[in-house]
Amino acid sequence: MYIARKLRQRNIVAYVLYMMQVEDTLRAYNLDIERLQREYLTRFDYDDEQLDEVTEWYAGLIEMMQMEMCQKTGHVQALSNVIADMEQRHAELLDDAQKPFYQAAYGAALPVLNELRSKGMDEEVGDVANALDAVYGVTLLKMQGRTVSPETSAALAPVTRMLELLAENYES
Repeated sequence: MYIARKLRQRNIVAYVLYMMQVEDTLRAYNLDIERLQREYLTRFDYDDEQLDEVTEWYAGLIEMMQMEMCQKTGHVQALSNVIADMEQRHAELLDDAQKPFYQAAYGAALPVLNELRSKGMDEEVGDVANALDAVYGVTLLKMQGRTVSPETSAALAPVTRMLELLAENYES
């Protein structure tokens, strides 16, 4: 909660990636708030008041995930709305003649995004959502201690750059 709040203000891409991780963490604990509190939240150095506040925040997310039927996959609507806003800002930047650096970054990322789409990424969602999914997938591999090939890292570099520029030009 505290991290999410700071990231939301400072870097929208980092915020979305963090919230994707939070959703997956909740799924790993089977959306069981008691288990999450006992096995996960107690690892952090929260005082009693902070622990109650954080537990309430996670419980709210669990409730949203259950109500919105995204217990196994997908995102809560609030996160989907942020991603949709990012897609809108992405389109605005592509149409802005004063943002050629963003257009160039997108041009460099587009072949990678098209390749990812051809390999099973969701064709129904926009470029930003697919870029976020790709970066999150690599982040998960790294968190699991799995090796990410230099080719994969190099291929995702333009996608990451595009997201960095989007974050710099995003106003919430």
